[in-house]
Amino acid sequence: MKDAKKLPLIQDESWLESHAGAIYERFKTYQSAIQDINAHSGNILEFARSHEYYGIHFEKIRNGWIYREWAPQAHNLFLMGDFNHWNRYSHPMKRNYRGDWEVFLPFEEYKNSFIHGSKIKVHVEANNGAYDRIPAYIRKVDQNPENHDFAGQLWFPEVDFKWSDQTFSPEKNKLHPLIYECHVGMAQEKEGVGTYLEFAENILPRIKAAGYNTIQMMAIMEHPYYGSFGYHVSNFFAPTSRFGTPEDLKFLVNKAHEMGIAVIMDIVHSHAVKNINEGLNEFDGSENQYFHSGPKGYHEGWDSKLFDYGKIEVQQFLLSNIRYWMEEFHFDGFRFDGVTSVIYLHHGHTDFDHPDKYFNEGVDEDALLYLQLANTLIHGFSENKISIAEEVSGMPGLCRTCEDGGIGFDFRLAMGIPDFWIKTLKHKPDEHWDMFEMWHELTNRPKKEKTIAYAESHDQALVGDKSLAFWLMDKEMYFNMGIDDKNLVVDRGIALHKMIRLITISLGGEGYLNFIGNEFGHPEWVDFPREGNNWSYQYARRQWSLADNESLKYGQLGLWDKKMIQLIDEYQVLKSDRAKQIFLDAEKKVLAFERGDLIFVFSFNISESFFGYEIALPKAGEYQIILNSDDTEFGGFKRIDKSMNYPTDKKGNIQIYLPNRTCLVFKKI
Repeated sequence: MKDAKKLPLIQDESWLESHAGAIYERFKTYQSAIQDINAHSGNILEFARSHEYYGIHFEKIRNGWIYREWAPQAHNLFLMGDFNHWNRYSHPMKRNYRGDWEVFLPFEEYKNSFIHGSKIKVHVEANNGAYDRIPAYIRKVDQNPENHDFAGQLWFPEVDFKWSDQTFSPEKNKLHPLIYECHVGMAQEKEGVGTYLEFAENILPRIKAAGYNTIQMMAIMEHPYYGSFGYHVSNFFAPTSRFGTPEDLKFLVNKAHEMGIAVIMDIVHSHAVKNINEGLNEFDGSENQYFHSGPKGYHEGWDSKLFDYGKIEVQQFLLSNIRYWMEEFHFDGFRFDGVTSVIYLHHGHTDFDHPDKYFNEGVDEDALLYLQLANTLIHGFSENKISIAEEVSGMPGLCRTCEDGGIGFDFRLAMGIPDFWIKTLKHKPDEHWDMFEMWHELTNRPKKEKTIAYAESHDQALVGDKSLAFWLMDKEMYFNMGIDDKNLVVDRGIALHKMIRLITISLGGEGYLNFIGNEFGHPEWVDFPREGNNWSYQYARRQWSLADNESLKYGQLGLWDKKMIQLIDEYQVLKSDRAKQIFLDAEKKVLAFERGDLIFVFSFNISESFFGYEIALPKAGEYQIILNSDDTEFGGFKRIDKSMNYPTDKKGNIQIYLPNRTCLVFKKI
């Protein structure tokens, strides 16, 4: 117990002392796992190389292609494809000395048939029957447009992609992440699926101009159903072919790096598609090859399969997957999906109302170890790589280093903040908004764990919910977004849209995230083509023309977001210490705080504006307004004289005119 209390996590969080034993056991388990990996593989980077052994590779010494597969309980495997006219039995695979299946194809015999772009599958005979499967480590998958059947595709381009991003380092991006969450397929205005190249040409310049320094790409790993938003992954080593070729994806990442933009991937290691034809499920005929068997291996809410993180082969598969995306495609890090579901056997379906529930109620210790190993690998590959956890329970130590007794993530998503905004807009009239509650929700996080704040992500924009803009303005957005339109609903909506974003980014964390298009108040929801909407792409696109149209107010919201991001970036607000509250008036609904040597003032008052409003500042001197949401260029009403300076009086107060539903940022001259 004495050693347990020496862990920095316990020393910094005294309330965890009663759970020091559990935290220390996790720490020892992690240390033991690393020691075993080092003993057998040298280090974790070497351990994460199974993709270089399994799958299809050209062996120069033997002058031919070798294909290997891990399928311990299968009876027989056969390689088939275009090269052998889809003969299921002409190319049997044999077990090697490790017990893995393999087959060798000499170059001279197959040089004209086993070629770039041709299709393959593996026929597996096992206890569950005989199925044509896609190789587990396949690098590219293609869908037949006629019968919609997926098959593996050989990918041997004659010329390797030429990277030109050698001088790019995401170090600054990691210190001050301003993240633009995006989906390549829905990023264009056309009613159809966008491509990697279209995104690089049309969208990256917009992101750069908007001031974001990082993009978080969704739906990159291959998935059979487009409408899953990429969360039902079938082929973990294959970038989805819907958007183009692997080289197209590399071009996108390379161009982003040339523009100084880091690229992180929304990685889905929390579950996998249950499909047998496309995915890993029952690959060797058993329930428990990659996944847990029985109910433990099935997520009812997601209708998907759950990995057995305690199996060394599964650990190696997933860790190799992480290395592959960093090495092959130069991704700068990952946002781990569904971490709450990963670390609890109940998948987070409980109220975390007592610390015991973080340690003694349904915790999957194998999953926690996997996440520790994943973060060790990511940061071992490069200390500048970024790891972010989508985690809602508040698991202590999630974003502390493994050496501190934590799980090793750099950041966690502040999932409570968008929930707070949506609940507030849905259930509370403006006059009942609670400034104390707002301050608490936006600042309540562990002292030494970093958070990515966001007002809304893709979750809040999906069918069944609404984006903030749509909650605020609803159908009025269809008819009253003209620059000269007068509409009280739209006026309120635009004012609060700006305020919610500024208070979230300035108060809520050490990083910030925005979902593509939401910065300018993109109307409606996100709904992918499906039977229920007649397979329409109407709501699976981004209408950039709305933001570009100077006669509409969308452009004003977009400009506000741009100026807000520029200010946060210029003054390094997210790197600075946490905000210090300097004033809160619950009755008048006014809040002021200091962060990054700037003074932020918000009035959520619904109708009353205040003349000569006094605010006590921590430093005497003369102040000027450097950002004002009431400026007409941002859709405001120009009620404040921008030319004025504000000197403190003998008591250290400034007196300002504070209109209703306005936010101001002051800088000391």
